[in-house]
Amino acid sequence: QVQLVESGGGLVQAGGSLRLSCAASGRTLSTYAMGWFRQAPGKEREFVAAISWSGGGITYYSDSVKGRFTISRENSKNTLYLQMNSLKPEDTANYVCAAGRTVIGSIILTSPSQYSDWGRGTQVTVSS
Repeated sequence: QVQLVESGGGLVQAGGSLRLSCAASGRTLSTYAMGWFRQAPGKEREFVAAISWSGGGITYYSDSVKGRFTISRENSKNTLYLQMNSLKPEDTANYVCAAGRTVIGSIILTSPSQYSDWGRGTQVTVSS
């Protein structure tokens, strides 16, 4: 079990950048696959990006953010990041980080049901 706290959200104009952070406590992030999800009002939670805990940090992105967002982690700091570039108004949402313990180190998790621990989220608003 880990506790997750996101930060770095805010208001940015279209085309701008933000970097989100997710600080973990309780356990080290080693052996935990990590991911970012987002949810806008009236919409279902959407997968954004995921990263494995081994295998060289394998990453996976949704088609909507691929090429614009980069997920990374610093296990020594127990921190997960999401670098967001070329932001679009449709990226506006509450961004939540999640952690899921896995046996296979190279696996990535893309479904909410696969994650056991969640943060409260940080709001990202992109203006036109």
